[in-house]
Formats: sequence, structure tokens, C-alpha cells
Amino acid sequence: MKYLIPSYVRVPVIFAIIFVGMEFFIDSGDRPAFIKYPMVSVFLGVFLFVLVAIEILVSAIDRVTYQVLTEEQKKQLENVKPFAFTESKFYKSLTRSKSIEQEADVLLDHDYDGIKELDNVLPPWWVYLFYGSVVFAIVYLVRFHVVGDYTQKEEYEMAMVQAAKDHEEYLKTAPDLVNLDNVELLADASSISEGQKIFVANCIACHGANLQGGIGPNLTDDYWINGGGVKNIFKLISEGSAANPVMAPWKEAIKASDIQKIASYIISLKGSNPEGAKAAEGEVWNDDIAIESTDVNEKVEATK
Repeated sequence: MKYLIPSYVRVPVIFAIIFVGMEFFIDSGDRPAFIKYPMVSVFLGVFLFVLVAIEILVSAIDRVTYQVLTEEQKKQLENVKPFAFTESKFYKSLTRSKSIEQEADVLLDHDYDGIKELDNVLPPWWVYLFYGSVVFAIVYLVRFHVVGDYTQKEEYEMAMVQAAKDHEEYLKTAPDLVNLDNVELLADASSISEGQKIFVANCIACHGANLQGGIGPNLTDDYWINGGGVKNIFKLISEGSAANPVMAPWKEAIKASDIQKIASYIISLKGSNPEGAKAAEGEVWNDDIAIESTDVNEKVEATK
């Protein structure tokens, strides 16, 4: 069988399209997707194997089919001219080239030691691209040099300002970019429930199933050794306690968004007074006083 595109062209082109598509649609950061995600490499390998297998299967079917043809059918098949892309109407419309039989129509009278010159027209695609470039140049000239629109420097500065705004908005909503500066108390039932599950899985050995305390302090009263509030609890869980090595940092084992949920769960049980609660340790923590202190500090910093 004769095909417009041979198999040694079809297979690489189809594989390249799939490869580029996966790299485009899979977010892999600064590394190629097939390196960062091994399953992508496995998929590409299997896909390439299937492509080659299909080509081999089709070729085998063609050979078997050819063998069952009669001699007359084989001769008819051999006499069929393969369809060439260069003979298609689309290709001719792009080039407007003349065939060898028509070269006499474009042959010039110039003769240089037996070498003659053909007066072929420029390919239409090249001509249209040139006209488009001229139109673009005129529009660009009028817009930026006559009317006086923004300069490249101004465009860069506007882009940087917009990028900074977009980054700030992204930080506000990105759950895995929670840090001490932007962590907030969560009050929705879903986050509290997830925080409870994470707490039970990691913290009950020291603080008890109901936060009543054990090796660690009671987390339901108003007394805090390292300060209360969502920011202090978030910091303590993330970085651990310098005064108590038993309270190790958890930031490598639990992601920041989950630490935020644990802190919110702990605060949600404030005043629950569980059975067997450990005696108070530390100092009374008042969120209102903490907020006032923060406002005073900001005012002092502003006057410096």
C-alpha cells in the first residue's frame, strides 16, 4: 500500500505532538514533566511502543493482503502512482512553481555560457508575509513614534507592578504558601475536622486525645507557655520550642496549610475543660491584649 506520509515520518511527528502537549499541560515547575513525574516517562515509553507496534501490524497486514491478490491486481497496484504532496493543489497554491515541462514559459533570454535563467515568481506565502510586515511596521511607527504611546521601559515597569499585585493576590489564596505572616484562624467545619484528624495522628501522645495534656501542657485553658493565638501556635508547631526539646519542629513532616488547621482546631476547643485536664502552665493569654500590643508596636515603628 502507498501512503501520503511514510511511517518514519508519522511515528516521530505523532510522538512529538503528544510529548509537547504533555509538557505544555502538565505543571512541572522548572523541570521537564517526564523527569519530575516518572509516570509520564512510562506513559511516553508505552505510547511509543504502541505506535511502533501499530506500524508493524499495519505493514504486516499490507504484506499479507498483497500476497492474496491476483497477478492482475498486483500489476494494477504497482501501476498506481503514489500521491505526492508536492503535486497537491495546496502546495502549488503556496509556491506557484512551474513544472519542468512548463519551464519554457518562464525562460529568460539571458544566456551565460550556456546557463539560462528562469523568471519564477516569488512564493505567495513569502509575498503575503512581506506585505504583513510592512503593515505591522507602519502601525508600529504611528503608534509608538508619532502618537507617542508607552515606551519599552514604561511597559516593563507596568508589567512589574502588575506582577507584584498578582503575586500578592496569589499569596493570599495559595493554601500551601501559608507562613507566619499571613496565617489566619480557620473557622469552617471542614478545616477544623481535618485539623482534628491531623492532631489525633501526631499529637495525642503528648497532649491527649481531648487536648487535656499529658507530657505536654493542657491546650484548652487560657494559659500558654509560648504564647497563644493562631500565630504563636502555628510558629510553635512549625519551629518547635527552644525551651523544651520534646516539642520538636514539625514543619518538615506536616505542610504549612495543615499546621494552620491544627492550630485552628486547638483554638476551637478553648474552654472545653476536658476530663483529667492538666494543671495550668505558663501565663494567661488574651487575644485582645495581644492585638493592642501589636497596634502599639506598629505605631512606634511608624514614628521611627
